[in-house]
Amino acid sequence: MPHHTHGSDDSGHGHEEPEAGHVHESVDDDVDARDDWARRRRKGIPTDKQLLVVACMDERIPVEEALGLSLGDAQIFRNAGGKVTDDVIRSAALTTQYFDTTEIIVVNHTDCGMMSASDEDVVAGFEAAVDGDLDDVDLDPALPELNIGDASIAEWVRMTDDIDAACAAQVEYLENHELIPEDVTVTGYVYEVESGHLRRPGERVAEQVNERV
Repeated sequence: MPHHTHGSDDSGHGHEEPEAGHVHESVDDDVDARDDWARRRRKGIPTDKQLLVVACMDERIPVEEALGLSLGDAQIFRNAGGKVTDDVIRSAALTTQYFDTTEIIVVNHTDCGMMSASDEDVVAGFEAAVDGDLDDVDLDPALPELNIGDASIAEWVRMTDDIDAACAAQVEYLENHELIPEDVTVTGYVYEVESGHLRRPGERVAEQVNERV
């Protein structure tokens, strides 16, 4: 089903007129397409590209534009840093196992806020917010019976030192996770906020064009 069929066009333009005697067929096609859009989960219809995107929540990252996507093409999960957290694994496992998703793309980016402070500063900031005691803080508000176990606050936050290394690590983690089917394709890219383009992790073009060979 074309991803744009759920919308409406009040302009009267952009649609071919049905042939005489076949108007009902045109209307039926539109009704069926809208029904598919409205009930695609119940009907088992996957995203148009069978794609899940994991990306940073940074407001400068135009995920759909960068990947050439339209509404309906992909499920998009955004969090701080575009990190593959437990909840990303939960969502990825569900969509690949039950929603026919066959591809996952991780999008990290330069100048990420997760690189803007040290682990120690982040922990200190959280401690200040709760008057110094983090032991009783509920770190999983959607699932209060869960907690981070023996992990530290720094490990839970997951600050980043090298965005290229982080992107590659996220891809490897998804590829090797037992809840993600082996035939799912996992790819990672770094979005350069300074250029507005994606690149593969480890391929910093500036280092090659601005240094003597």
